[in-house]
Amino acid sequence: MSTISSRESARRRAEASLATISAEEDAAIHAAALADPDAQPLPDTLPPRRGRPKAAQTKMQVPLRLDADVVARFKADGPGWQSRMNAALRKAAGL
Repeated sequence: MSTISSRESARRRAEASLATISAEEDAAIHAAALADPDAQPLPDTLPPRRGRPKAAQTKMQVPLRLDADVVARFKADGPGWQSRMNAALRKAAGL
């Protein structure tokens, strides 16, 4: 049996099982879950996601061949050379 059909079969069994739970059983399960300190419900609002925030203007990745001395000049100033190169290109393009 493939993994996909096995997952689909398990999902169908779970849905069928949930359909047979009475309101009383659901309330008992809910109360037991609330009583378990390791199984608390998620808050209504989740904390913000970690990582870099989404940029207002997204970048486009393009293959670009540049002269080695041009790249070396931008890299010589340290980290952020790609952003500095982008700023120089924007200035040269009048943007």
